[in-house]
Amino acid sequence: MVNCQEDNLVFGTLNAPTNLDVTVEIVGKTDALPNGDGSGTVKFKSTADNAISYKYIYGDGETKNSPGGIEEHGFTTVGVNTYTVTVIAYGKGGVATTETVEVTVFSNFSDERSTQFLTGGTATGKKWYLAASEKGHLGVGQNDGDATKNYFANYYQAEPFEKSTTCFYDGEYTFALVNGKIEYKQDNKGNSFFNNSYKSVAGGTNGGDDACLAYSTAGTKIVALSPSSSVVSKNPVDTRVTTGTVMNFSDGGFMGYYAGATQYEILSITENRMVVRLVQGNNTALAWYLIFTTTLPTSSPDPDYTVLKFSDEFNTDGAPDATKWTYDLGTGTDGWGNNEAQSYTNASDNVVVAGGSLKITAKKVGSGYTSARLKSEGKFDFTYGKVEVRAKLPIGGGTWPAIWMLGADYATNSWPACGEIDIMEHKGNEPNRIHGTLHYPGRSGGNGNTNSTLITNASSEFHVYKTVWSPASVKIYVDDVLFHTVTNDSSLPFNKDFFMILNVAMGGTFGGTIDPAFTQSSMEVDYVRVYQ
Repeated sequence: MVNCQEDNLVFGTLNAPTNLDVTVEIVGKTDALPNGDGSGTVKFKSTADNAISYKYIYGDGETKNSPGGIEEHGFTTVGVNTYTVTVIAYGKGGVATTETVEVTVFSNFSDERSTQFLTGGTATGKKWYLAASEKGHLGVGQNDGDATKNYFANYYQAEPFEKSTTCFYDGEYTFALVNGKIEYKQDNKGNSFFNNSYKSVAGGTNGGDDACLAYSTAGTKIVALSPSSSVVSKNPVDTRVTTGTVMNFSDGGFMGYYAGATQYEILSITENRMVVRLVQGNNTALAWYLIFTTTLPTSSPDPDYTVLKFSDEFNTDGAPDATKWTYDLGTGTDGWGNNEAQSYTNASDNVVVAGGSLKITAKKVGSGYTSARLKSEGKFDFTYGKVEVRAKLPIGGGTWPAIWMLGADYATNSWPACGEIDIMEHKGNEPNRIHGTLHYPGRSGGNGNTNSTLITNASSEFHVYKTVWSPASVKIYVDDVLFHTVTNDSSLPFNKDFFMILNVAMGGTFGGTIDPAFTQSSMEVDYVRVYQ
């Protein structure tokens, strides 16, 4: 802009940038791999005299403004492909110089699972919303090499509906799969929620509080998936909480919260819940977290289940309380339907209350294994409530401890029609990964409605495994951290009596290969509590 109010103000000489130089580095390029390592990643560096900023037009539908001229881009079309990349160097007053380079790069990256969950696999697409009813639907944490803290919002987590006086929850985010590409539309109802450092993007003044500002998100963006290179992806395997996939939004696209990022790492995704992580554009020490759901949240809170209706504190040594627990015995049919290796007993070698906890011990006996399975069937059956079980899990390849619930009508309404709620399952072959799963018609066996989360010290420390089961939903937690939600309705078998089951299985379709050196290990349960 030139202010014409006073004659002696001049803008200055407008010189286009000169000596524009673009260097290209294909990641993983060697003599044997001339087009890279298959990640599709290319590093660009542009310099020019008199340049203020740069813009990359990558030739694959994506563009990126780059004040410093240094960018890394992932080309995701599978195979060896050549792209014409246009680089624009901007000088004072917007005058520009342009250079093009051709880049030939190989990509073999695909994430069909995330693509399917994200889009529903259709050109119509799938709508997502901010999971406003969840604590931590917006959060921020550190972005550094500390693998114990760099994968969750350890600085701040928004309370449920904390931002309800803003526009934050108004948006609808639609992903569609069109001719093999992911298309994205954001309907923000005319306003977007801006980080306080970026309010100037929408004509506001930076600083102060985050704010809703008028900002159009009209139009269709392209989302390309690429492999993650974040600090989370470099964490040790047993703390790596990520799918390893990054969403790259074209043309300045973003999801829900404007924080100067167009790359969103998918930490976890299921049919109805997604957790993403983004690094703040002008402060790379900060990572923001967003949780999305496919069900539009309402401000009606979960039922307040606070009345203790059933508990066992396991404070009396000896056999488990016969007024509260009964047993499954033997090997069942086909190893309890899962090709499990153990035989269940009620012997004290396998199940005993001692020292303030219940101990269910899986043991190798000759060429076989014994263990125990307790259930509250006929002693305490219930519909809806909050279940909390504080437990420490066994160790060893092939161990399969579980805390779960089964529909009480299973004898006349065969599984999976009776329904099953797995509050906690753990594979000794995958230490510290906790699974939460619902089974019902159409979602049986390995096709259960499931999600998992990583914790630390699952076998050396006690953790609280919890579900909140209501007419509206089934939510599964570890240590009060929600990691799986399934919407409940009258079409599902989760609106009738269920009973509790505690067991340790060996091997089978879920437990996997049993370590030949395994001798014995126990699941210790400090308490079981049910509130209604």
